[in-house]
Amino acid sequence: MLIFDRLGAFGISFGLPLVCYLSTFLCNDIAGCPVPSVLTPSTLTIDTLKQEIGWPTNGVWGLASWDVSAKVLGYYLFSMILHRLLPGEEVVGTELASGGKLKYKFNTWSSAMATLTILAAGTVAQGVDFPVWPFIYDNYLQILTANILIAYALGTFVYIRSFSVKSGNTEQRELAAGGHSGNMLYDWYIGRELNPRITLPLFGEIDIKVFMELRPGMLGWILLNFTFMARQYKNYGYITDSILLVTGFQTLYVFDSWWMEPAMLTTMDITTDGFGFMLAFGDLVWVPFIYSLQARYLAVYPLSLGFVGSAGVLAVLATGYTIFRGANNEKNRFRTNPNDPRVAHLKYIETKSGSKLLISGWWGTVRHINYTGDWIQSWAYCLPTGIAGYLVNHNSVAPTSGQSAVDGSYVYSGPTMHTEIVQGAAKGWGMIFTYFYVVYFGVLLIHRELRDEEKCLRKYGDDWKRYREIVKYRIIPGIY
Repeated sequence: MLIFDRLGAFGISFGLPLVCYLSTFLCNDIAGCPVPSVLTPSTLTIDTLKQEIGWPTNGVWGLASWDVSAKVLGYYLFSMILHRLLPGEEVVGTELASGGKLKYKFNTWSSAMATLTILAAGTVAQGVDFPVWPFIYDNYLQILTANILIAYALGTFVYIRSFSVKSGNTEQRELAAGGHSGNMLYDWYIGRELNPRITLPLFGEIDIKVFMELRPGMLGWILLNFTFMARQYKNYGYITDSILLVTGFQTLYVFDSWWMEPAMLTTMDITTDGFGFMLAFGDLVWVPFIYSLQARYLAVYPLSLGFVGSAGVLAVLATGYTIFRGANNEKNRFRTNPNDPRVAHLKYIETKSGSKLLISGWWGTVRHINYTGDWIQSWAYCLPTGIAGYLVNHNSVAPTSGQSAVDGSYVYSGPTMHTEIVQGAAKGWGMIFTYFYVVYFGVLLIHRELRDEEKCLRKYGDDWKRYREIVKYRIIPGIY
């Protein structure tokens, strides 16, 4: 089993960054989604492919930019300043395995609202030409590279620093249970130290894992979506219901996580997993750049769903969110105050360790009902892209900007040419990109569920086996 974990660590550590680049290059506003050469491999040449994907003229060095990287670091610095200056809720975490509890300052909601207010004011004043939006869109590739490099650097920093953890928990530092296998690559990937913290001049103590969990990457996800909305409006002169729904759903998801920020302290990411490259890359790269693929697609192909289509997508989202939030609220209330009238009626079994496992309510349905709701929500992020795929045609005769044809094509004008977006032979193939999230997320949730099961079996032993006899299914009632 360990050999597969190590191979997986290698594949993820060096393969997923390539996936991010491939999604950027092969689905673009230059040639199509996917680019034509991929649709007709017999005509594929390196020179043609480079032209279609917009490969930088200066080669691999064009993937990065000192100026863009400096601005990305400034974004992280600004978030740290807000974390330090704005008031926040002081919360005590769960008890560490070695004893003691860590304290946290939570103010991501107010920090994000301050940032979004500044951006909203700028957009009201200058419209979609407010410099932030074209900067992000025009430098998307370099911003991606900067965040990948930050994730690698952060994963390496916390790995090296983890060797200063002392026995006895005198500094309330401890290693993650699965993070010190002795294999350098795996431990670097999975994270050796459970809750790495650093004290910086002026900023004080910062919990690196908690800071990265909800702040730069989650806000970055929303900012990318807003950037793509601004681009759609700039190109076509209107914003479609599809991109409004995708952005609205994902904004709701992020806002919910910010509002319920203290709830993360009971999640496996915080209580069990170390902080290494896996979480650094997931928080800072994978979430913002992969989860925003649908909005990036719709910025170029402005699909309109109409009332019936929008209502159907909303129904899917409402179902998933009700399950997800209802289950998590129920669990958190029961853990913090089992006498709360909203959860006092729930049935449970008490384990030898003193913990209580719910066997009624949401958690009596399946053992990981929150994952069920989360996965249903993921469909609502992808469905607004429809049967995805488009090709980009450039020519010099400029029709009316924002025109859409009866065949489903769209055109927008530039200073010297106009661009026509048609589905053509790409129709359906674009779903590889726009529906990737729902497939990936399903695999992710199953993998996490398997890890949950393994952890709970170790922790509760025969009590967990008894619990599984009562709550038989894992994620999908009657199926899995």
